[in-house]
Amino acid sequence: MNGEELTEQETALYDRQIRVWGADAQRRLSKSHILVSGLKGTAIEFCKNIVLAGVGSVTLNDDRIVTEEILSANFLIPHDESVYSGKSLAELCCDSLKDFNPMVRVSVEKGELSNFDVDFFDKFDVVVLSSSTLSTKISVNEKCRKLLKRIAFYAVDCRDSCAEIFVDLQNCIYSKKQGDEAVECLLEYPSFEEAISVPWRSLPRRVSKLYLAMRVIEKFEELESRIPGKTSAFDLPNVQKLRKQLSEAQSLDESQIPDSLLERLLEGRIEFPPVSAIIGGILGQEVIKALSGKGDPLKNFFFFDAKDGKGIIEDISKQKP
Repeated sequence: MNGEELTEQETALYDRQIRVWGADAQRRLSKSHILVSGLKGTAIEFCKNIVLAGVGSVTLNDDRIVTEEILSANFLIPHDESVYSGKSLAELCCDSLKDFNPMVRVSVEKGELSNFDVDFFDKFDVVVLSSSTLSTKISVNEKCRKLLKRIAFYAVDCRDSCAEIFVDLQNCIYSKKQGDEAVECLLEYPSFEEAISVPWRSLPRRVSKLYLAMRVIEKFEELESRIPGKTSAFDLPNVQKLRKQLSEAQSLDESQIPDSLLERLLEGRIEFPPVSAIIGGILGQEVIKALSGKGDPLKNFFFFDAKDGKGIIEDISKQKP
């Protein structure tokens, strides 16, 4: 959007949401640029939500080709196999996303995200990674932090019926209602590397078991050079050994990370569509809050397990002296 004001066409199209969060918030959305890397089911739900909300542009990054496994959790891919030839997953999703809202620019960026330099990320306001490796999450998050402008960084991982969202808004100023007045608030966020470096013995006493289990799984995948999610129950014995090593090093009772939870995460190759819809909706909501500056943003981990239907927010940051 070139001007400061919404066009007549935008005002008409986004009339209902303008009534919810106001014209100023919609203007900010219309000028924002989002990068989404890793187009699994949860990321696809997020893309649909953010395109319908009316952001300025969405750039997709995923060079994989279509497989049966991908088809099971991606409603943007046409069922006509004749269109697959020579096209990456990002290109196929790009064509479909444009139909949701012609006023949003949708494009494709090819290449391995971890290979892009710092300047590449300067053109975005929000960067979302889905099902990325541990090293990629750390690397991209740090590149975003090196820029002068604030880039909102999100990492989402959905395995079977469990999900995790990580949020880094750096220094986030937002407004919230207090009585009849709007007051400004400040939240300071750690990077992903800083957050996962917090000693386990310093974590809240009842920290989500999913947080601990995810750290074990992603460490296992990193050590074994696995693609995230390319695991199975056959890996459980080796994961149990790693859990024991990490628990002893962190002075934690390894029973805090149950075998049953590890096994579910290892077997969760395909995302559970209802969970993808829930997490994609929450992620979209959080990105809209970050861009508009309205409402309490999530800090800094969110966990969901369909087994008990609970969503848990954990603030995992180093304690200030």
